[in-house]
Amino acid sequence: MSAFGRKNGPAGMAPGARPQFGVARPMQGGTAKRSPQTEGDDGGEQFPPLPDDNQGSVGAGRHEDAMSRLTDRMNAVHATNSEVGGFEASVHKIKEQVLPRLLERVDPEAAATLTKDELSEEFRPIILEVLAELKVTLNRREQFALEKVLVDELLGFGPLEELLSDPDVSDIMVNGPDQTYIEKKGKLTIAPIRFRDEQHLFQIAQRIVNQVGRRVDQTTPLADARLKDGSRVNVIVPPLSLRGTAISIRKFSEKPITIDMLKEFGSMSEKMATALKIAGACRMNIVISGGTGSGKTTMLNALSKMIDPGERVLTIEDAAELRLQQPHWLPLETRPPNLEGQGAITIGDLVKNALRMRPDRIILGEIRGAECFDLLAAMNTGHDGSMCTLHANSPRECLGRMENMILMGDIKIPKEAISRQIAESVDLIVQVKRLRDGSRRTTNVTEVIGMEGDVIVTQELFKFEYLDESEDGKILGEFRSSGLRPYTLEKARQFGFDQAYLEACL
Repeated sequence: MSAFGRKNGPAGMAPGARPQFGVARPMQGGTAKRSPQTEGDDGGEQFPPLPDDNQGSVGAGRHEDAMSRLTDRMNAVHATNSEVGGFEASVHKIKEQVLPRLLERVDPEAAATLTKDELSEEFRPIILEVLAELKVTLNRREQFALEKVLVDELLGFGPLEELLSDPDVSDIMVNGPDQTYIEKKGKLTIAPIRFRDEQHLFQIAQRIVNQVGRRVDQTTPLADARLKDGSRVNVIVPPLSLRGTAISIRKFSEKPITIDMLKEFGSMSEKMATALKIAGACRMNIVISGGTGSGKTTMLNALSKMIDPGERVLTIEDAAELRLQQPHWLPLETRPPNLEGQGAITIGDLVKNALRMRPDRIILGEIRGAECFDLLAAMNTGHDGSMCTLHANSPRECLGRMENMILMGDIKIPKEAISRQIAESVDLIVQVKRLRDGSRRTTNVTEVIGMEGDVIVTQELFKFEYLDESEDGKILGEFRSSGLRPYTLEKARQFGFDQAYLEACL
């Protein structure tokens, strides 16, 4: 008998022979066929060639194509600066001449009290007067463009206004005054805008953060802020940023995203959408897990649509960006320390205070530390239906991250007790992912069942399985249901959704 309590081999094995724990088999791909030679144990070809679309085996053509793509990428020369050309360049050039003279004739304090439309009306005769002094003649289109650029410069965010007004742009990344990237449909491209210099960019960054009572300078070179429409902004300035002031803007969608819209975008299947709607309506405790830019906040906003209008909902965030679609909703926001390093209000402080505000649900925009324990306590004290987001690459990693975040605090309790608290509090983990083609998919919907020993037991209800890639680079796959009876069916039964929930999961 071995140390594992098993015999050292099948009957009749020669004494001293090495036991075999199994014969290695080739991994099976989506369309790969096992070679007949691998069926026996006669030492046949263990890893047969991958099949080709036409010939049945991969030839030199496919190999050469892969290697040529690697070579092209290695030798590629990429643009490093934003180039402003054509009509925009000419307007930008005239603006540089007009702006100093315009500021001499305008009272900045009075201008700040006007709206953009009113300021345009006031500016029009002054601009014409300055142009006459400079002996510059513009047509009507150039005049309107110049007015807009000047108003954006004085009241708005300068060159960023054009990108903020473009509905197709989802992310704006400014890497110093000479380089700006934007994200459109999941792909990054360089934007045709430039700032005058570092000082110009720094002034716009200060204007953004000052709107929400934050500040950014050399003593506090990092700042999180938000725009009026809810877009999230992060600013980092020198000396931490070596290429000048860097601004990252995650734009907020003007039209509220619903679960049905996510289904139409291809982010999830019909059954998955039904199950998530029921989970949101039945007050299940949901953790939305995913990487940066994967769509966690979008999913949280979509799930919030299923909250009963009669429930009191509190949202807690570092920079308020959630836009819940419910009437009884109170957003709370943290506060950074002042110049003396005092007066900071953390997410943990707000969670503790929220428990005294008679909430039905508490929603955390993102958990990063020990406040995770406070949220789990809220889930266990009559606040069913609470939700949060966190950064993790899989549901299992999500549970590990929650354990680690609680251990980051000063709570002196054993790890097994923490795991049990998580297992008893969390009902569902929704994993979202941004795939390499730019698409965002809901890749897993996983139930947290309970504990088995010191391990949290989970059950996967839905999973996105990768199949292939189309010629234009789009990832093809399908959403598959595990066909298992959900453990959260009892919660659905309390709200009358048990039959619909069961049919969606099977």
